[in-house]
Amino acid sequence: MPRSKNKVASHRRRKKILDQAKGYWGRRSKVYTVAKNHVEKGLVHAYRDRKLKKRTFRDIWIVRINAAARQNGTTYSKLIHALDQKGVNINRKVLANIALENPSAFTELVNFSVN
Repeated sequence: MPRSKNKVASHRRRKKILDQAKGYWGRRSKVYTVAKNHVEKGLVHAYRDRKLKKRTFRDIWIVRINAAARQNGTTYSKLIHALDQKGVNINRKVLANIALENPSAFTELVNFSVN
């Protein structure tokens, strides 16, 4: 009995990897074995960085809140503590957005919470 090579499925698998490697430079986009390694590595980075993105944005929000708080004569930690004591439940994303787009409202918020 002749050996079955399953050409259609294996060709489709290779084509899928090479399609994902489109835009890569040199052999990374042309040679299957090289492309497979780089596509897998890229997918690992993509998975990991989806998690890191959340941390990075939180860091950015904290920096923005701290800068705006210091312009109003307080610090980030004192502001967050005061907001918590007053029972103001605003997350850091919204607080950073207020600090960036509406500085007068942020100043009122600081005055309310710290004083």
